[in-house]
Amino acid sequence: MVTSPIQQPISVLSTAPGDLRALARATGGPRWRERLLTDLDPVRQVFTEHVRVTEGPGGHYADLVRAAPRLHRGVRLLVAEHAAILAALAALQHAVRLPGAPAAQVRARTVDLLRALDRHRRHGADLLWEAYQADLGGED
Repeated sequence: MVTSPIQQPISVLSTAPGDLRALARATGGPRWRERLLTDLDPVRQVFTEHVRVTEGPGGHYADLVRAAPRLHRGVRLLVAEHAAILAALAALQHAVRLPGAPAAQVRARTVDLLRALDRHRRHGADLLWEAYQADLGGED
């Protein structure tokens, strides 16, 4: 079991301003595209910061793998999810900027992003639980 604490990465879903789930309902009314772009900016900023503090040689994931090498595969999954989430954010922002993009398409991309963020949050929580709570045995 990992015994040295590693500062838990900030959860995008709990720190981004506003209610992210409201993003999925934002496709309606006047100026909804502008509001959605404005609401997405802090999400992008917070997630970019999350990636910065978790990845790389001095990041939280490196600390986690040093303390518990068995978690390497889970960390690789989280890093791959970072790329997918950043791509989903970029695709959503691009769709919102296209004047002819149907609201249903924008809403679907928004829901995809929210699902990816939620899945990433759960995978990260599961990995931390495994790191700190898993009993590998050895004692009677």
